[in-house]
Amino acid sequence: MKYKDNIQAVANLQPDYLGFIFYDQSARHFNTTIPELPKTIKKVGVFVNAKVDFIVDMISKHNLHAVQLHGNESPEYCDKLRKVCHAELVSKSQLKPKNDVIEIIKVFSIKDEFNFKQLEAYEDVIDYFLFDTKGKLPGGNGFTFNWNVLKDYPSTKPYFLSGGIGINEVESVLAFLQKPESQYCYAIDVNSKFEIEPGLKNIAALEKFKTQVTSSDF
Repeated sequence: MKYKDNIQAVANLQPDYLGFIFYDQSARHFNTTIPELPKTIKKVGVFVNAKVDFIVDMISKHNLHAVQLHGNESPEYCDKLRKVCHAELVSKSQLKPKNDVIEIIKVFSIKDEFNFKQLEAYEDVIDYFLFDTKGKLPGGNGFTFNWNVLKDYPSTKPYFLSGGIGINEVESVLAFLQKPESQYCYAIDVNSKFEIEPGLKNIAALEKFKTQVTSSDF
């Protein structure tokens, strides 16, 4: 998300998460103030190989609820980020024990195959995996990857399904959600297929997508 009025219009659709990209090489780079949002919506900061201190600053400045890591962040990095976030927010009395934690979402890009062994080291230091389509740039490439790869998903860690999901993929999404490999699919992440321009979302298309997906009995 990027523009105030558009952010509020999307928020009216009551998504579970809204993402804000803090990566200055992205056309969706967010460098303003997030408007007031319903408390039911979690604000996600999206980062690419950022310094831990920068992420913590953005969490505090924008009251973020989650961090999505789109770069080459190591398990050690994720562990450090988790610990620093907790210590920093507790010290500022912004963290309520057992209720408020910063969720860490680690992104992995897939095309036609994937080595799931690389996930093992992240199991204890992140909250969710996110699988999107491998492309030249981090995120927002507008193409789906081969979801059959997820038949080999070995973990019980919940994951986000992402990568080029739009209106034309509704039937595919619903079919996927009926398969065993979707057991740990926690959320459907959408972005570029619903854009009028980078960061500006088509509200009517998003509403149609949400209605079609959530009204189906899967």
